[in-house]
Amino acid sequence: MKSYVFPGQGSQFTGMCYDLFQKHKVLKEMFKNAEDILGFNISKIMFNGTNEDLMQTKVTQPAIFIHSIAMLKILGGSFNPKQVAGHSLGEFSALVGAGVLSFEDGLKLVSIRAMAMQKACEKTNGTMAAILALENEVIEEVCDKIDGEVVAANYNCPGQVVISGDYNAVEQACKVLTEKGARRAIILPVGGAFHSELMIEAKNELTKAINEAKFNAPICPIYQNVNGLGETSVDNIKKNLISQLTSPVRWTQSVNQMIKDGATEFVEIGPGKVLQGLIKKINREILTTTPLL
Repeated sequence: MKSYVFPGQGSQFTGMCYDLFQKHKVLKEMFKNAEDILGFNISKIMFNGTNEDLMQTKVTQPAIFIHSIAMLKILGGSFNPKQVAGHSLGEFSALVGAGVLSFEDGLKLVSIRAMAMQKACEKTNGTMAAILALENEVIEEVCDKIDGEVVAANYNCPGQVVISGDYNAVEQACKVLTEKGARRAIILPVGGAFHSELMIEAKNELTKAINEAKFNAPICPIYQNVNGLGETSVDNIKKNLISQLTSPVRWTQSVNQMIKDGATEFVEIGPGKVLQGLIKKINREILTTTPLL
């Protein structure tokens, strides 16, 4: 069974989506609609912006979302999902793929989410760090014992967990985790402590927007970050989407559950091949591809 996955923040690059935009006229109107919603010329930043321009959360998240949905539009009727999932921000793209959100409503929510997260980042001294080659339980135990806010935020694949929280607490956790045997503990160049309680203000702002948006029943299960399970209930999908901002991304658990439920091939819809790499580390026997457009 073919399953579709959608990447999140970190997959952006200068020139993203430009080749698709040049080849497919259907994307012209889509980008115009996007710029009307966002209120700025995002195509200019995506196609010609600097890395620094694209690193702004308010730009990065809509850009990756737009790229993913552009690929869906080009695929058209050949896109017939039985399972979908998205990594963090990618969950919004997956919801559009599953028919839960329209492109326009999805982009509005992504923009609100991005702006709220950027504001939360500016108010807090947060960061994230990648911990390599250490058991999940050891990472969780160390984080629990550190003074200050630090939690396991992304379970990306076996041997790769990202922690998130207050800068000093993350720095201290990295030191202890290195002593515990982590091969590397690397502070990441991110704007804040995503998927931690330092995003609580952003969560509160997003809650109102999600509750006011139109959600449809999905055409297939969406495997959500919060619990790694395939959801079809609109109420559960909304609840999990709200919780996601302050809860860990259980990507390893999601992929394993999708395989258990019948996935034999994963197709990544969006910029880059980050998720293909993670999925291969989760299960080396599973086929991962990018659609030929």
